[in-house]
Amino acid sequence: MRLQNLHTHSTYCDGKNTLRELAEEAVKKGFCTLGFSSHSFTEFDQSYCMKNESEYIRECAGLKEEYKDRLDILRGLELEYYSDAPKYPYDYLIGSVHYIYCRGEFFTVDESPQILEEAAKKYFGGDIMAICEKYYDTVADVVRKTDCDIIGHFDLITKFCEVKPGLIDLESQSYRKAVSRALDRLIDSGRIFELNTGAIAKGYRTLPYPSPEIVRRLADSGAKFTISSDCHKKEQLDFWFEDAKKYLVANGVKKVYLYNNGIFEEERISG
Repeated sequence: MRLQNLHTHSTYCDGKNTLRELAEEAVKKGFCTLGFSSHSFTEFDQSYCMKNESEYIRECAGLKEEYKDRLDILRGLELEYYSDAPKYPYDYLIGSVHYIYCRGEFFTVDESPQILEEAAKKYFGGDIMAICEKYYDTVADVVRKTDCDIIGHFDLITKFCEVKPGLIDLESQSYRKAVSRALDRLIDSGRIFELNTGAIAKGYRTLPYPSPEIVRRLADSGAKFTISSDCHKKEQLDFWFEDAKKYLVANGVKKVYLYNNGIFEEERISG
């Protein structure tokens, strides 16, 4: 498989490396394509998002020209569901949900298990499953809201389920129905689902997003996949990529989609 990663973060948002450092690492690792995808601006939480979009646009363009003979650099954006529409043109958009909005306030779903538990008590009478239903209802709408090309880390809300067993009952009918409703809407959109290895790199999970059960459901429906590491450090650019291919194949996926000359092209994979 040609090496490509469209989900990367730099010092423009919450990443540890500059765009140039990411590009240099991609060249060293033999990548054909590298997509930058800074977090979109969120007025209600500016702790992690991109604040200087115009400079990001300028630097992406400069690096694309500088590296054109060694690496195809793409200008992407991870567009949060609750962000405004982009002000600038992008090669692609990743649509993601990191927050839930309730009673005039936002809370994150991927910062800590404690935040989820506290939000459940504050807004839902202690019912974390109600948070899951709210989350998946929002994810179900992410393509309509963002017009994204790629659906980011579909089941992000399960980030802490391995480090805190019992946080969410993933086997319950309520959880399965919430997932199924979201998948029904998103599958019909024809957009690409991201196989995201980021939480493994951070030590929270041993498997990527989405879960095996969700991947199998998507594979049965003919959904499209792309592999990314959601990297925040240059060393993670290709984290778990070989295992990711095996994971997809083991769960019924026979091809992935890579960006090339303005379109996503399929490439067969084997495990």
